Amino acid sequence: MAGRALAERALELPELARGRTVAAYVSVGSEPGTPALMDALRARGVRVLLPALLPDNDLDWGEYAGPDSLARVRHGGKMALFEPSGPRLGPDAVTDADVVLLPGLAVDARGMRLGRGGGSYDRVLARLERAGARPRLVVLLYDTEVVARVPAEAHDRPVHAVVTPSGVRRFPQG
Repeated sequence: MAGRALAERALELPELARGRTVAAYVSVGSEPGTPALMDALRARGVRVLLPALLPDNDLDWGEYAGPDSLARVRHGGKMALFEPSGPRLGPDAVTDADVVLLPGLAVDARGMRLGRGGGSYDRVLARLERAGARPRLVVLLYDTEVVARVPAEAHDRPVHAVVTPSGVRRFPQG
């Protein structure tokens, strides 16, 4: 239910309405569900890129072509992830995205995102910055995961918005 509400809220974002390419991710564990959003974006004709975890925790990308285009992949002792089963486009493919949907554990009032600690999306954000790419950065969370403050380091960058099942919150830089 939260996944459908999240998709509805996210689809209200002008950025997603205008976006031609969106970098998304397949939710895992207790994360808010993303499949309904990925399918809705694809139905609109949006090119949806999904990450594939590399051995060094960086991310490669592949195109989402529907639920049958996903493969369940276990990475060592980590949880299994659903990744695109088609051709890999390379880590730089994310620089073509108009919007990057980011997973997270929390986001704070400044727009700072707390990730899982693997550094994969820190690398993505650094890659975007190096390339001069300026996609809209949007975190998908539950309402209770929007908090007063999360720890932030010098390399961390704020996001433009957070989407929860109850609505959208934008941040000053957004």
